[in-house]
Amino acid sequence: MKQIQIAIDGPASSGKSTVAKIIAKDLGYTYLDTGAMYRAATYLALQHQLTAADTEDIIRLLDDYSVSFGRSESGQQLVFVGDVDVTHPIRENDVTNNVSWVSAIPEVREKLVSLQQQIASQGGIVMDGRDIGTVVLPDAELKIFLVASVKERALRRFKENQEKGIELSLEKLEEEIAHRDYLDSTRKESPLKKADDAIEIDTTSLSIQEVVSKITNLIQEKLTN
Repeated sequence: MKQIQIAIDGPASSGKSTVAKIIAKDLGYTYLDTGAMYRAATYLALQHQLTAADTEDIIRLLDDYSVSFGRSESGQQLVFVGDVDVTHPIRENDVTNNVSWVSAIPEVREKLVSLQQQIASQGGIVMDGRDIGTVVLPDAELKIFLVASVKERALRRFKENQEKGIELSLEKLEEEIAHRDYLDSTRKESPLKKADDAIEIDTTSLSIQEVVSKITNLIQEKLTN
């Protein structure tokens, strides 16, 4: 059966990663969490007390400490910076609150996009992020753009945080998500934007399984055409 490239974009907590992982597993495709790559770059920058003015140093760190992925025995995705497991640290609030400015550095995006395209060239892939359909995989056979209300996305993040023992009020999360939306959609370099040929799905009132089913039907159409 032919293999295709699937791009899933959308704002923070719209369900991209959860859905993308399930679809990749069902298809036997590679799943690439591009958001984790930018979070890893942010983690590196914060660990070395760097700011947006230290672009060259951040790039040097990315050269010295490659970002890679692995799997735990239970099948959970692991993220490494060099040989250090940063799967949990990159989800902490300080990384979440700083990832927008790191992602907006053109040289960082250029470096990571090149790596993402290299991985995608190796076969069937499901990739999620904010600029996959517009920049990373502009020729992807299927492009999905997931959206959901700020309130719903804050609630999802709140539940995730509770499971991880991260304390942050729902109100504060709504503020942070709305602010992240603004930063992501107004940045000069690869802003969050729906590709012209992407199919939009509003996940506000849908379960994960309902979203997966909708996308799976679209994939079947592509594979049989």
